[in-house]
Amino acid sequence: MFILLCCAAGMSTSLLVARMEEAAKRRGIDAEILAVSAEVVKDHIKNADVLLIGPQIRYKYAYFKKEYGNEIPVELINPTDYGTVNGEKVLDFAFSLLA
Repeated sequence: MFILLCCAAGMSTSLLVARMEEAAKRRGIDAEILAVSAEVVKDHIKNADVLLIGPQIRYKYAYFKKEYGNEIPVELINPTDYGTVNGEKVLDFAFSLLA
């Protein structure tokens, strides 16, 4: 599974990515997780199974949903899970979108 996270600059989600990768590893799940800025989503979307949008750029949600929502699930990351860097919950959320 390839989970693409989108945030303002691609850096603010780096800790969340690390926590998600740790959670996936503990569970024996093969997952590639990448955080990128909104400007480069288009360069990575073709390989993504799901696109998760960071709360700080929720204003871009409608655009991404319209642009890519027919191809893959596009959803907002829960602000509490994002703020507490809860990799377990965000990983579970990503998987729930594919179920």
